[in-house]
Amino acid sequence: MTRPFDIQGHRGARALFPENTLAGFQAAYALGVTTFELDVGLTADGLVVVAHDPALNPDITRDASGAWLRDEGPAIRSLSYADLSSYDVGRVRPGSRTSLLFPDQKPHDGDRIPTLAAVLAALPNARFTIEVKTDPTRPERTASANILTDATLAVIAATGAAGRVIVESFDWRVQRHVRQVRPDITLAWLTSAETVRNAAVWWNGTVPAGTVPEAVAAEGGPIWAPDHTELTETLVKEAHALGLLVLPWTVNRPADMRRLIDWGVDGLISDRPDLALSLPG
Repeated sequence: MTRPFDIQGHRGARALFPENTLAGFQAAYALGVTTFELDVGLTADGLVVVAHDPALNPDITRDASGAWLRDEGPAIRSLSYADLSSYDVGRVRPGSRTSLLFPDQKPHDGDRIPTLAAVLAALPNARFTIEVKTDPTRPERTASANILTDATLAVIAATGAAGRVIVESFDWRVQRHVRQVRPDITLAWLTSAETVRNAAVWWNGTVPAGTVPEAVAAEGGPIWAPDHTELTETLVKEAHALGLLVLPWTVNRPADMRRLIDWGVDGLISDRPDLALSLPG
């Protein structure tokens, strides 16, 4: 790409390297990826860690003996960071759904789930979109929206990273809380068909009276992050007319990347950011 465009490596670049791991972020950065989308949760002892799932995922997790988890493992919120660090997330389990999705992922045995502070410190020149991973339909699975958001903001402040992060969530309580306590931090508003359909829950009582871009604009934007499969050129134009940037997820096929770029989106979140970077400008 030759024009300014925000290509974000999803969970690092999980089609290429173990997801949401320090080694994965560093390997993707070496390929030229300078912006990353990642997810955060909170351990039992209050550390913000980089992990997509609220509980250990058997597709990517081995215990201290090297054995694959047979089923979903313990909830991250139930484990201390020391206990969490006994699990290896540096390889995809052969034959799993994840291995079929990402057959080219290069393993890096010994990777542990990192803290957010460690990732921000290790890549001081990279930018990050941080998804605060809470689910209002299953509140027992994670820390509360405000607690996890405040812990995340504390890490951002301690590492001096406020100027190079975006905070996002499907759970719009998160962004509203950030707006109240740290209005200087850029926000993105994640949407999917499910969260729009159940907006009263995911948007904390708010039901959209108009279009989704109108709902995001009413919240102050500035970024709308929709599922790319639900996006149309008309919606992109509407969002731009409302002053929003459009950052769709998770775009992995070059044909989809080209189509969305032609529609004028402002960036892409992708498991294959290397492919997006190689597209002609």
